[in-house]
Amino acid sequence: MDLAHSPEEEEFRARLREWLAKVLPTLPPKPSPGNWPARRAYDLGWQRMLYDAGYAGLHWPVDAGGQGATPTQHLIFLEETEKAGAPYVGANFVGLLHAGPTIAAEGTPEQRARWLPPVLRGEEVWCQGFSEPDAGSDLASLRTRARRDGDAYVVSGSKIWTSHAEVADWCELLVRTGPDAPRHRGITWLALPMDAPGVTVRPLRTLAGSAEFAEVFLDEVWVPVANRVGAENDGWRVTMVTLSFERGTAFVGEVVACRRVLGDIAREARGNGRWDDASLRRRLGRLNAEFRALWRLTQWNVSEAERTGGVPGVGGSVFKLRYSHARQELYEAAAEVLGPQALDLDRPWVLDRLSSLSYTIAAGTSQIQQNIVAERILGLPKG
Repeated sequence: MDLAHSPEEEEFRARLREWLAKVLPTLPPKPSPGNWPARRAYDLGWQRMLYDAGYAGLHWPVDAGGQGATPTQHLIFLEETEKAGAPYVGANFVGLLHAGPTIAAEGTPEQRARWLPPVLRGEEVWCQGFSEPDAGSDLASLRTRARRDGDAYVVSGSKIWTSHAEVADWCELLVRTGPDAPRHRGITWLALPMDAPGVTVRPLRTLAGSAEFAEVFLDEVWVPVANRVGAENDGWRVTMVTLSFERGTAFVGEVVACRRVLGDIAREARGNGRWDDASLRRRLGRLNAEFRALWRLTQWNVSEAERTGGVPGVGGSVFKLRYSHARQELYEAAAEVLGPQALDLDRPWVLDRLSSLSYTIAAGTSQIQQNIVAERILGLPKG
């Protein structure tokens, strides 16, 4: 992997910086964290600005509506937007980072034409309906059923930890269509319209006080067979594509954010006298090395995804495993720097520290990632 930037890539960086400097001051104030309808409008407004400027779906293939940018250009985009303080994808993250890339890789031409342009233009939001009350890390044990009835599936069951369900238009939904098949082989991936009759959304409040997750209850919901991505009962394979994006490339912008936060923590420590603690300096130095290494791993994963046709490999599990723990360690260091103020919810990093606790669970628990690394990378026998 060549990490040097070409003149064309540096020109891309300069052009992006110029655009960001021009448009960011024109953005309206960010809505309050708990106002998800307003946050949806804000996030989709930013997505539309990216689309109009030619930066939407930068790394998506051209035939999926993207720009076909190189992996290096994609990483430059993530670096520069984060450094400039540009909005994150926010409510649109499932569509842009999970469902959209999955449909681009596995969908029919008709499905790609229907669902990908509205995601890129900032017109529709997706949520993810994978986990269930008794099927979280053991996703293959999901019990939401879908029976075929002519040209539709009739779906009943429930999902939990469904991100942004309360403001979503569509849900990437896993259902069991083969109840008698081995559990990994009886699953199907469906696109569920969230306004369909029989869909009930109940928001869940997190430890940090936010409500970006929800329970979703499905009572005899009719979903057209045309909304199936992949073959019936082949949903587990399609899901592995989705999870490879979720674990392999969806977090890359957050690595840049963590490096920025680490610098802010160091400046806070210098200002409040805690920098004199040699053990704290060593801790921050080790975290700096950790995130630099994670950024290099990110570059490798994105380059590998490009080499293999755009789908990240199992190296994403290595990244996700280490990143989730490093993020927790980062905000534990922030709490050490803040001292007693680490209990003040209005201080920077305090809510981030609470939310970081979920990272070793979300997108596959650390135990699951360790199994994947052991079996698929190291070649160890299944336990």
